[in-house]
Amino acid sequence: MPPGEFQRWAEELARWIATYLDEVDDYPVMARTRPGDLRAQLPERAPERGESMDRILSDFQELILPGITHWNHPSFFAYFAVTGSGPGILGEMLAAALNVNAMLWRTSPAATELEEHVTDWLRRLLGLPEGFHGVIQDTASTSSLVALAAARHRAFPRVREDGLFGTQPGRVYASTEAHSSIEKAVVTLGMGRQGFRKIPADAGFRMDPEALRAAIRQDRDRGVRPVAVVATVGTTSTTSSDPVEAIAEIAAEHQLWLHVDAAYAGAAAMVPEFRAPFTGWERADSVVFNPHKWLFTPVDCSVLHTRYPEVIRDAFSLVPEYLTSSPGEEATNLMDYGVALGRRFRALKLWFVLRWFGAEGIRDRIREHVRLARYFAQEVDGASEWERAAPVPFSTVVFRFAPPGVAADACDRWNRAIMEKVNRTGEAFLSHTALDGRTWLRLSVGNLRTRASHLDRAWTLLQEAAEGEQF
Repeated sequence: MPPGEFQRWAEELARWIATYLDEVDDYPVMARTRPGDLRAQLPERAPERGESMDRILSDFQELILPGITHWNHPSFFAYFAVTGSGPGILGEMLAAALNVNAMLWRTSPAATELEEHVTDWLRRLLGLPEGFHGVIQDTASTSSLVALAAARHRAFPRVREDGLFGTQPGRVYASTEAHSSIEKAVVTLGMGRQGFRKIPADAGFRMDPEALRAAIRQDRDRGVRPVAVVATVGTTSTTSSDPVEAIAEIAAEHQLWLHVDAAYAGAAAMVPEFRAPFTGWERADSVVFNPHKWLFTPVDCSVLHTRYPEVIRDAFSLVPEYLTSSPGEEATNLMDYGVALGRRFRALKLWFVLRWFGAEGIRDRIREHVRLARYFAQEVDGASEWERAAPVPFSTVVFRFAPPGVAADACDRWNRAIMEKVNRTGEAFLSHTALDGRTWLRLSVGNLRTRASHLDRAWTLLQEAAEGEQF
């Protein structure tokens, strides 16, 4: 594409993006298409001859946009709400233009050094002590996989050469409320589902430390090698937090790798009055936090901090001749700290975000999101036929419609129907979870454009949907 033509279309897209971000509230939050709708409209084969950008962008508007669920919408309350902010988008654009692969220091020195520096900025903002080394992965699933691979390497160093065949069984522990990515990581690492043990949670959906201690002792007596324990700060279902300090004591006692999953809630550690649930995470061997969740950075960007980068490097480093560095070139090669060889310049967009908002601006916005979530929780608490499952330590509310006299199974169906009815309106998008076998609704605040009026409308839609369904 000639430079002049590129500039023309870049300016056109910049105008479209600016308008989209300003008017995203006008779109239905959740896509209204059915499975297969888009593919049925696309040609079977790629074009033989290139097509005009006019036509490509026209098809983007007519074919692609109707199938988009708008995560940037202020009434996107499902899962964990996010924001692809303006500065983050600009950083992403520049990273795409530079198109560097930060696998070795020499393949793009600035990409490597900025990643080291910006993850250290983040470490300080999170209140983690000196000695933690940061590296950016794509998502928390990968960050936790890398951390647990390091834990396995420390427990079974011969596995790197000999494989798992014939080794002593190993086990990783996490709460029943831990994210499914932890179990998936254990399976991926070859330890099998038997290598993952779920520890019961208490009435507040937090790991029971004494149950953890008992499980470790039981496994040792049976010849199973405890490898790691994962503590969660901000669980996916309720955003409850495991007692990290108590878990750290047990991990130290039994020489387990302690990994803290704060993928969602980590941003709250930047705010002094929200830091209590993080007490003890400074004792962890590794910590994961996703800036693409609650730090206004476009997907994807997950930061893994660890005290033992050398263990991760020992677990993953494999350097063929064509990737060796020149003599005397003593520098970090980011390819040694994870599975991927190819590495996008993710640090650039995070750098843009941290500089644009500043620490004070970030804290103010996180405080506002927590305020809005608690505002919504008060609405739920004030309604006689609605109830909450858990406190609101961060910005997610877990609740349900529970009229007296309705059987539990019927109540579950009722809440699912309420959620689907609200989501079909296109005005709001919520998700659900299961706690003790019962269905609960989740509303998460995390978008910079969300205002109290969006929550008021969601609450109205929920009440209307509840009144319109009978079981």
